[in-house]
Amino acid sequence: MKVLLDTHVVVWATHQSVRLGAARQLLLDADQRLLSAVCVWELAIKQRLGTLSVGTDVRTWTRRVTTELVLEHLPVTPEHAAGVEHLPDVHRDPFDRLLVAQAVAEGAVLLTADGRLAGYGDVVRMVGDRPTA
Repeated sequence: MKVLLDTHVVVWATHQSVRLGAARQLLLDADQRLLSAVCVWELAIKQRLGTLSVGTDVRTWTRRVTTELVLEHLPVTPEHAAGVEHLPDVHRDPFDRLLVAQAVAEGAVLLTADGRLAGYGDVVRMVGDRPTA
């Protein structure tokens, strides 16, 4: 299975792995683990605003996490961006909508704890606790 990690899931996987629950094994067993540029962008914004801290600058953190979790970087392509147009209006957050569009385009499952994303169907797999950030 190919999985795409939502922003809070990648943070939990490195800092609060207990919050992932049984999904930790799903993450470890995945054939391919993707980290979207969307997540890195969201982390950088949240860290700059002071609403989240990863303990170092986001660039350094991303390098470390990519190695630790054996993640592949997923850039945002024009196909991904255009895919947002065809998503139902289940969720309005632009970061999350782009992640869903990427999961659809890449044939991946988006791992998230954001219950609002469940409305996108099989492309989303709910994990752990609801995010607090």
